[in-house]
Amino acid sequence: MLSTQIDDFKDDDLRHRAGRISTLVSIVVNIVLVMLQITAGLLSGSQALIADGIHSLTDLVSDFVVLLAGHHSRKQADEDHQYGHQRYETAASLALGALLLAVGIGMLFTAAHKIQDYGHTPPVHVAALWVALVALLSKELLFRYMLRIAERVRSSLLVANAWHARSDAASSLVVALGIVGNLAGFTLLDPVAAAVVGLMVSRTGWGFFWSALNDLMDRAVSTEETQAIRATLMATPGVQGLHDLRTRRMGDMTLVDVHLEIDGEITVTEGHAIATAARQRVLEAHPVLDVMTHVDPAGHPPH
Repeated sequence: MLSTQIDDFKDDDLRHRAGRISTLVSIVVNIVLVMLQITAGLLSGSQALIADGIHSLTDLVSDFVVLLAGHHSRKQADEDHQYGHQRYETAASLALGALLLAVGIGMLFTAAHKIQDYGHTPPVHVAALWVALVALLSKELLFRYMLRIAERVRSSLLVANAWHARSDAASSLVVALGIVGNLAGFTLLDPVAAAVVGLMVSRTGWGFFWSALNDLMDRAVSTEETQAIRATLMATPGVQGLHDLRTRRMGDMTLVDVHLEIDGEITVTEGHAIATAARQRVLEAHPVLDVMTHVDPAGHPPH
């Protein structure tokens, strides 16, 4: 099972096709929802439904960002990008987070204005509730589909896009509850629901933005991943120890630098073969793009 997952991960064509298909499905769903939600929101007088439609519109934009990033990140290394183009995905996540943050703040300002004019807020039409429920069901199904694909191909950008769909489902639930309250006579609940949607969008955007920014600043992988890489290196025959193990993110992959401690009495050729074997083991067992090894004689303190 593990070997199958590793093979799937290494198959870049499979990863690209799966990501492209899931994103195209999301685009179709979001186009329909944007037209339905904004039209119904305007006709029914529901500020919350209009806000949810704008949220779906940001999904549509993010889907195109994912397609663009997926296309560019597959490019091979060149003179200007000698480590490859994997960080296109990280940059796209950063842009997506900034977009969501800006849209969410805009929603909050609009909802605040509507709440201030509470006395002039009319009740909404019952059709708004049915549209909100359709949107809720559509987004939840879309989330489950996209997350399954994203986890199978291990793409952080696709995972982010899937959870964006889940945040949409949560916002549609809030919108539906706000519309129910409005229909029950509590007309303030519709703009309040719009404000909650804006807050959710802002929070999601900030999360994506901050995480991508840290990755662009060479954030290391988790302690668990680092320990797993260390264990793989130490299990290599001939490796007696290691130090200065460092990692940094490169899109969905990892770059590793490590000093291997090897018997100082063996030949350079033998030491090189051990270092090569250690590197190959890590590449086969972990989502690692490259391993830079330096050989030190065992028993000598590192300099």
